[in-house]
Amino acid sequence: MPQNKVLLSLRGLRKTFDTQEAVSGLDLDVYEGEFITLLGPSGCGKTTTLRIIAGLEMPTAGRVFLDSEDITRLAPEKREVNTVFQNYALFPHMNVWKNIAYGLRMRGASRAEIDEKVPQMLEMVQLEGFGRRLPSQLSGGQRQRVAIARSLILSPKLLLLDEPLGALDLQLRRQMQQELKRMQRQLGITFIYITHDQEEAMTMSDRIALMRDGRFVQLDTPKGLYEQPRTAFAASFIGETNLISATASAVKDDEVLLDISGFEVPCACEDWITPGEQLLISLRAERLRLAAQPVNTPCRVTGELLESQYAGSERTSLVRLPDGQVLHVRSTTEGEQVPDKGSQVSVWWQQTTGVIVRDDREENQ
Repeated sequence: MPQNKVLLSLRGLRKTFDTQEAVSGLDLDVYEGEFITLLGPSGCGKTTTLRIIAGLEMPTAGRVFLDSEDITRLAPEKREVNTVFQNYALFPHMNVWKNIAYGLRMRGASRAEIDEKVPQMLEMVQLEGFGRRLPSQLSGGQRQRVAIARSLILSPKLLLLDEPLGALDLQLRRQMQQELKRMQRQLGITFIYITHDQEEAMTMSDRIALMRDGRFVQLDTPKGLYEQPRTAFAASFIGETNLISATASAVKDDEVLLDISGFEVPCACEDWITPGEQLLISLRAERLRLAAQPVNTPCRVTGELLESQYAGSERTSLVRLPDGQVLHVRSTTEGEQVPDKGSQVSVWWQQTTGVIVRDDREENQ
């Protein structure tokens, strides 16, 4: 996406609870009209970061800027920021219309403005005709739409969404993902979204901030994060990958020659790699190819076919290399010819598929 004006900036953001550091010096710029997702496992600091942006938590250190204004100590209700939570937080005694209109009424909006904007919001979230219903008369997906409409009617500069689809079933969740993205594009409001669901993040986001232990591991587009992960954690958190140990046997310009279980394989080089160094190469399971015969290509290894499991359109194969490492290969079953279990097979890939990553698997274990 083209980079618009910076709307939100986090600078040196830290938050400590007792002796536990939940957020560890975050720096982030979020652009106007962007859909950015904070992604990571439970306890990585996603929600704490969101609560600091919303003003519901005060940072231990660092500053928050919205539209170049320092809002670090500003009360939540004085920020042009709204939050949608997983539990909806609707008023059970108010009907849909009154729930959506609540924020406008608190701002002292006129009856004419309310009567104009509430129907617009009902149409946007596809709940026309539901205005008189109580939250108890709605499905989970409909209640979430009301919560979103109640936040959007105030035209915030920034909408924060804390796992808003977590309570929905898979089919409805996917439908709501599309609806949220449609609304965000239609309104042009900046969304900061929290999830631990990698598929959700990949589907909806312009950029993803992958978090671990209160830090950003990688900030990138969904494609960049998937195709060019920088660390073992980033590679394994998004999608299915093989993390294979290798040795840098030679380094020349922008290419490194890897020794993988006795096979010499070329790979794009990073500037921190030195000859003789132990490395990890990330190989996506679906980008690997399996052949019963030797293959004449630079990026190939040979091993024993341990397992081959049919699963409809896909097959998962396990291949053990001479040094004992095992490769997972995921391939289409269309027109397939399956080698015999226990036979020697070739596994090969395009050179751009293999990505060298930093080994951060033992950090904070």
